[in-house]
Amino acid sequence: MLVDQGEGHVVNTASLAGLLTPPFMGIYNVTKHAVVALSETLVKELRMVGSTVGVSVLCPGFVQTSIHESERNRPDWAPAPVTGPAAEGMRDVLRQLVTGGIDADVVADRVVDAVQRDTFYILTHPESYGAVEARMQDILQGRPPSDTAFA
Repeated sequence: MLVDQGEGHVVNTASLAGLLTPPFMGIYNVTKHAVVALSETLVKELRMVGSTVGVSVLCPGFVQTSIHESERNRPDWAPAPVTGPAAEGMRDVLRQLVTGGIDADVVADRVVDAVQRDTFYILTHPESYGAVEARMQDILQGRPPSDTAFA
């Protein structure tokens, strides 16, 4: 529909974990990398057919949201959440990271700016650039992944 009308912009939300591979987040990393790959593929396909529809992929770091409370949305039929000291410790870490993240309004402003400027990669945390660059250098040099997580 966007191609037919000759205008529009698609914004897919991934995560910084779509560009990096933090430990203990394998399933999350895989899904976020898939969103980045889908977005990269879409922008190439749109260019190939001469479309002016824009594409961006949002790769934020930690944002002040309620993601750490996501179990509240668990349907009754779903398996029970993992319990125990290790699971609670991970939840506490996530809660602290999200609470210390950037405000969601800042992210929204950056998305609007990216759409207006037709920016593809939307990175919200400049302090993560070094980790992204280190990953790219690891790939280019054929090295195992560095121990960088998000910074």
